[in-house]
Amino acid sequence: MTEPRPGIRKIEVILLAIIFAVGIFLRITPHAFSPGASLHFLAQVHPQPAWDQIGFDEGLYREYANALSKNGLGSYPDMVEGYIDQQSKMSGPILPPVRFLYIFSGFIWHSVFGSETLECLRQVASFFSILTLALATAFAWRLRGPSCGCAIAALMAFAPTQLHMSQHALIDGFFTFWTLLTLWMLWENFAAPEDWRRLTGYGISLAMLVITKENSFFVWLAIVALIVANHWLQFGITTRSLLLVTIAGPLLGVVVLIFLSGGLVNLIETYRLLVTKASTAPYAVLTGDGPWYRYLVDLLLVSPIVLILAAGALFKLNRTMKPELYFTIFIGASYLVMCNVKYGMNLRYANIWDMPLRFLALSCLSTLVAPLSRYRSLIFGLAVALIAVFEFRQYVILAVRYPLYELITHDLLQALHILKTH
Repeated sequence: MTEPRPGIRKIEVILLAIIFAVGIFLRITPHAFSPGASLHFLAQVHPQPAWDQIGFDEGLYREYANALSKNGLGSYPDMVEGYIDQQSKMSGPILPPVRFLYIFSGFIWHSVFGSETLECLRQVASFFSILTLALATAFAWRLRGPSCGCAIAALMAFAPTQLHMSQHALIDGFFTFWTLLTLWMLWENFAAPEDWRRLTGYGISLAMLVITKENSFFVWLAIVALIVANHWLQFGITTRSLLLVTIAGPLLGVVVLIFLSGGLVNLIETYRLLVTKASTAPYAVLTGDGPWYRYLVDLLLVSPIVLILAAGALFKLNRTMKPELYFTIFIGASYLVMCNVKYGMNLRYANIWDMPLRFLALSCLSTLVAPLSRYRSLIFGLAVALIAVFEFRQYVILAVRYPLYELITHDLLQALHILKTH
């Protein structure tokens, strides 16, 4: 965990293969296990979620994908104008169609495979959760070598919030993939300045964030914080090209949204209505509020060991620990913004911190086992395995035994039997 080791051993290849096989299996949607499906025999062992209804957000995404499938991409401005007309007459908020990339991905999946639209959206969420697992593994591998990649793969494969997002037609896991890709591309650009391939990947990932969800603004602010911090912490070299792409990438995404919305006025009005209506929605007022440490409470309920170890890593940070500092600043900067959004806190949005938190947790764990000599690697591996088992147990409690849908504090407390009702 502290020194990248060149090369990969056969045992690490086998471990990665097993971890990915299990991780992919856990992320397969329940539809694959329905009667008549080729994987029906695996239904007995798959931890299918207890929540089997269509959530409010899922229903809206399905409507948008159905409209896109029926009328084509050219009808998108009409869809946005319809949203503006409908939303302006309602007291509560509905999700806007400018969350384009997820809706469009569901439409493409439907066009290729022909499944029902809602199921296509769930399969897109499942597929991108698998991609996030692979991306997190590759990123950690680049930072600290194959052993770190294997450890991150194990913890991400069983992360409760990652598994939860893979089973529902929700955008947050999809958004996490693009966030993690942006983080990786920024790190690579620090390490290899003026490489047009890395700059292109970085710019595209920023643009994809913008056309995925309005929360991209929070991620962009954290990216800017990392670029500013690079002046002192020296993650790498900040070039003029990097700064230009940091601005041009999101602007490209905005231009795409303007085109899809039928003009800048429609886009601005869409976001204005979303913000004003969301701040008065009864459900948001009831569940999306709390003190600044609300996310810490929710994370402690879902992944207590990971959070405690990640917090422990903060006490040993120094200027030589570049990856740890990188992830700490990203979490801290985005947390600072996200915990101040009135009536807008939900653990779903913290999905973007899953890989950074687990990297910090592993860093702390490696420090704890460092005094051991002969069996250090074995104990580290066993500890990672035990944490992964505990994480999976948390998922089973929260989402398999309890019909969890929204990751709000009230439901988490009930699922864990801390809060009991008659």
